Amino acid sequence: MEPTPAPADRAHQGRPGPTLFAACLGFVVVILDVSVVNVATKALGAEFGGSLSGLEWVINGYTLTFAAFLLTAGAMGDRYDPKRIFTAGFALFALTSLACGAAPTLVALIAARVLQGVGAAMIVPSSLSLVNTNFPEPAARTRAVSLWAAAGGLALALGPVVGGLLVDSLGWRSIFYVNVPIAAVGIVLIRRYARPAAAKDGSRRRSLDLPGQLLAVAALGAFTGAIVEANVLGWTSATVLGCLAAFLVATGALIAVERRSGDPMLPLHLFGRRTFSATSLIGVLLNFAFYGLIFIFSLFFQQIWNYSPITAGLAFLPMTAAVMTANLCCGPLVRRFGARPVLITGSVLAAVGYLAIAPAVGHGSYAVLVAQFVVAGYGIGLVVPSMTNAMLGSVEPANAGIASGVLNASRQLGGLIGVAVMGLLVGQATSAHFLTGLRAALVAAGAALAVCAVLSAWGVRRRTVAPAAPAAPAVTEPEGASHAAPRT
Repeated sequence: MEPTPAPADRAHQGRPGPTLFAACLGFVVVILDVSVVNVATKALGAEFGGSLSGLEWVINGYTLTFAAFLLTAGAMGDRYDPKRIFTAGFALFALTSLACGAAPTLVALIAARVLQGVGAAMIVPSSLSLVNTNFPEPAARTRAVSLWAAAGGLALALGPVVGGLLVDSLGWRSIFYVNVPIAAVGIVLIRRYARPAAAKDGSRRRSLDLPGQLLAVAALGAFTGAIVEANVLGWTSATVLGCLAAFLVATGALIAVERRSGDPMLPLHLFGRRTFSATSLIGVLLNFAFYGLIFIFSLFFQQIWNYSPITAGLAFLPMTAAVMTANLCCGPLVRRFGARPVLITGSVLAAVGYLAIAPAVGHGSYAVLVAQFVVAGYGIGLVVPSMTNAMLGSVEPANAGIASGVLNASRQLGGLIGVAVMGLLVGQATSAHFLTGLRAALVAAGAALAVCAVLSAWGVRRRTVAPAAPAAPAVTEPEGASHAAPRT
């Protein structure tokens, strides 16, 4: 008989199931807080009497800091153990949720939402790193990533409905208070069951790379600010042009600093790997199409078809349910065929689904749209887990956090660009012009997803093997790690 592991050994080994559940809880609350607040804007306006731009900043303040701090949070997870960063991020998210719920003024609510976005940025990359660390066997890791993505799909599907029910029954403050018990459960599970990341190559002793961190936040913050304000002030306004100029300057400085750094926050050599670069671009284009269309279809349903907020949320359920179903189906497909064919198939399906909606939107019947929504959603659901697995498979385990940060930052920025561009296409929500703009937006989304298919075929290896876990370094090296690395 083998000796029973000591308590310390069992703690080091961790328990993958509860860890995955906690990681999914973190991803769920982050996605929920992107969507549930949208249905509370009317109640917020009634209580605080703020301007439209002020109400928009309740949403955009969270989005801005979430996008701006993703790279920093991913790098911190790689250096200081994702278990610690996840716990700290969830605690910050809970505290700021309490502050949001108790906010006495609109300004206080916006300030709390800005800090809540920092907590969200700490949660997402570290949650994916925890999945990577606690599932050392490639097939199990692929399945776990699919479940993690499906949790986000579930939150996306239920967000508007849950938000509407909470606001109607308990008031708008309840949408923030509900985060606190969820965070408490997630923190307890992670602290008790997640195993710590193994120290490799002195990663925990590396410097913080403060110049790189600050420049990354400045670049992403300036770009996000430009996108957020463009629809309000116009692309030629001094504020938007100033933000774009700051973005270019900060990006150039970041590249220069990271090239010279002996221990960079963002190792630029990772972009020399085709899979890493391709999946980063796919993340931008995917969310450009998906979140841009979610935004304008929300307007379409409520302002053109006169749906209530809850009915509009329910109208998205077939598509978001298809996303979640495809997330769950994706793991076995990736294990059998590799990430590339699944990525290509998902991108093509989503492009076809969106393009097929264009001639149907003028019929005035929701039933005409359902089949196309389901096809597009299923395609999107295939892309997300396979893209994530391909990205993780292209880097060493020590860089899993920064890879997750890059991927999620690219997706977040893609969503912001999609909302801004497609909002410009539809213009004012009048029936005649809106339909023309909506069809143009659907064509733009289809084109973006067609480019995703091309990038998948060009940039992703035929079979991306999940990266070796810290405890099992014998698994194949990541792409680009060595000229002798096996490729199938």
